[in-house]
Amino acid sequence: MSELEVPASSRRWWALGVIAAAQFMVIMDTSIIGVALPKMRTELGFSPGDLSWVFNAYVVAFGGLLLLGGRLSDLLGARRVFAAGWAVLLAGSLMAGFATTVAAELTGRAVQGVGAALIAPAALTLLMMLFGGSPKELTKAIALYGAAAPAGGTAGVFLGGVITEYLSWPWVFFLNVPIALVALLATRALMPPAPARRGSVDVVGALTVTLGLGAGVYAIVRAPEVGWGSPSTLLVAAAAIVLLLVFMAVQAKRREPLMRLGIFTAPNLAAANVAQLLLGAAWVPMWFFLNLYLQQVLGLSAFPSGSALLPMTTFIMLGMIVVAPKAIAAIGPKKALVTGMTILTAGLAGLSLIRADGSFWADVLPASLIAAAGMSLAFIPSLGIALSSARPEEGGLASGIVNTSYQIGSALGLAAMTAVAAANGADRLGDLASLTEGYSAAFTGAAVIAAAGAVLAAITLRMPPAGTPGQDLTGDTTASEADLPTVR
Repeated sequence: MSELEVPASSRRWWALGVIAAAQFMVIMDTSIIGVALPKMRTELGFSPGDLSWVFNAYVVAFGGLLLLGGRLSDLLGARRVFAAGWAVLLAGSLMAGFATTVAAELTGRAVQGVGAALIAPAALTLLMMLFGGSPKELTKAIALYGAAAPAGGTAGVFLGGVITEYLSWPWVFFLNVPIALVALLATRALMPPAPARRGSVDVVGALTVTLGLGAGVYAIVRAPEVGWGSPSTLLVAAAAIVLLLVFMAVQAKRREPLMRLGIFTAPNLAAANVAQLLLGAAWVPMWFFLNLYLQQVLGLSAFPSGSALLPMTTFIMLGMIVVAPKAIAAIGPKKALVTGMTILTAGLAGLSLIRADGSFWADVLPASLIAAAGMSLAFIPSLGIALSSARPEEGGLASGIVNTSYQIGSALGLAAMTAVAAANGADRLGDLASLTEGYSAAFTGAAVIAAAGAVLAAITLRMPPAGTPGQDLTGDTTASEADLPTVR
């Protein structure tokens, strides 16, 4: 069976379950450690400054290697790279769980990030292989895949609290082991085989983009701690820019580049990736500062604060699975995306009105549900347009690019809003009024980012009129489903 063929239709939805589980795990691994950090600091001897790198080591490796993961998926086959990613994630989880020193813990987290960078683009490529031949099924599949992200984020908070309280912190990593083993078995049984293609790996390109993106993320996440104008921040940021410029020059000259620069001439690909970047830059700071407001201002402990996010998570999952596909069919992907980002802006603006003496029911729940509705409506069309705009043989590359866009956007947005919050009083622990003012400023900044995303999407996306027969996530039209290629 060739890579562009799919298994029997009765097995495709089981395969989608494994793909959604991959998205669930990749996101859960960023949130599950939060509650465990204090105990890890005590037992492993982390300094307060180094403790944040339990999170950052994963993010830097993940964001820096996504393009390479996408290229390997195209060359070696998505199924092989998907399975390899699970194996690497399993190894990293064992290293992190058994770690007895700071260095060993950070190494394990970085290895987990490498595994995630292989899993994420391969998962999206497999999704397109399985469902790309039917626009209607593709929309449903992407909706289920997208819903796995907020589920993973909230599940991480829940499970991190339960595991840390009733077991011990290493189990936040050991939890990955049985899931990875099941995923490895299911990958061989359910995913379409993927024969290797002729081609070479652009080693220089891989090194420069990985180091460049890694240095950029490093500078971004460290800047709020050491200062945006500090010599170390400026030096690392300058190195990132130089490395990425070298990467671009190498790509322009190579016959088989890691990232064909011409891919961005595909209609709507660049615009959809900008939308994904700005979605990440608005959504992740909202989630981060909402957690802090619940715990540090409203006085909820970690586990109840995770419970408080459950309504928002449930709402966004229902929105992605039930509402977004219908909205895309009714008004088209562009209008759905612009409407979603506009609603997200309204929800973030509502959260900026939080009060020091507020409550969950009045200050958090209504606005968070509005924000969730916007995110659920915007995420599916932006992701679908980005994936569907690339050529079939570059599906892995397109998947790597869109994942990179969201992750880099998340890091940029969180770092920038952390600086905004601190400048407005969020660094004054114990002063509820100052904390609230700082968090409110962060929500306002996130709202500005979402509004910019809505405007840019309205200006840059080019779509046929909504309701055109056969319209799919790209906005393309077809005479009938039978005329569709296997992967769009």
